[in-house]
Amino acid sequence: MEPPGTAGAPGAAERPWEEAKAFYDNLAPKKKPKSPKPENAITIAVSSRALFRMEEEQKIYTEQGVEAYVKYQLDHENEPFLPGAAFPFVKALEAVNTQLRQLYPDSEELFDIVLMTNNHAQVGVRLINSINHYGIAAATIFSPSRDLEVSDNQLRVAFDGDAVLFSDESEQIVKAHGLDMFFEHEKAHENKPLAQGPLKGFLEALGKLQKKFYSKGLRLECPIRTYLVTARSAASSGARALKTLRSWGLETDEALFLAGAPKGPLLKKIRPHIFFDDQMFHVEGAKEMGTVAAHVPYGIAQKPRRPAQEKQTPNSK
Repeated sequence: MEPPGTAGAPGAAERPWEEAKAFYDNLAPKKKPKSPKPENAITIAVSSRALFRMEEEQKIYTEQGVEAYVKYQLDHENEPFLPGAAFPFVKALEAVNTQLRQLYPDSEELFDIVLMTNNHAQVGVRLINSINHYGIAAATIFSPSRDLEVSDNQLRVAFDGDAVLFSDESEQIVKAHGLDMFFEHEKAHENKPLAQGPLKGFLEALGKLQKKFYSKGLRLECPIRTYLVTARSAASSGARALKTLRSWGLETDEALFLAGAPKGPLLKKIRPHIFFDDQMFHVEGAKEMGTVAAHVPYGIAQKPRRPAQEKQTPNSK
């Protein structure tokens, strides 16, 4: 059977190929910046369901199956997905890249954003269309319970301390011996740097890019801002955290010591694009206040509690 609308038309055999070529040619941005080499870039991997809102499509997949899901995607492939939880974060990364390219045209020290998905191959066209519609290329991130407006031109990243920037060695003392022993330990080891945690390298990479702006006299106008948001107390255990960062040659623009207070309300004030924490309690609190939060599965907080430990000891972070 011939495709509808082609029977008897001159050059009909060539048209499907020509139309397909024109369609795919139009997918590519007209002025796409050159991608940096992986060894020079800071690679950020983002899942498609974090970058775009796909709840409706996921409901079709769950309730009607894969065939209905693929058909829906094909029928709507020219309709861009709505922005998802990670979208403002990625836009801010691209804004930083734009300014870096203006200041350092030949530098490849940029963010390289990679879209990761386990979607059916047929969904790829809609993802590509969506990426090109918003002008971005694209780990698992938790969507907030409400919308919170964040900056379009300054990337803001907030980190928890123990078991995120630092190791969980102090957290282990809290769990095993309680807060009093923790305070004594931190005071005795104030000048001994903590071991590095899983996100130390990311803060280091952000700091390296910040210094590129500082060297141009743009410290106050820097489009990257970092925050340490920790439940440690400034008076009793904050000094070790700050001295650890100093020993690494790193800093955060702001260090906020909450002494065990909830983090959500403060995060609502500083409005980071993303907040990293190892405890789901804090991730949930951030979500409730509108902050996009990412859970870091590291450290003693990930171990299941024993039945005798049902009452949670206040954490030191």
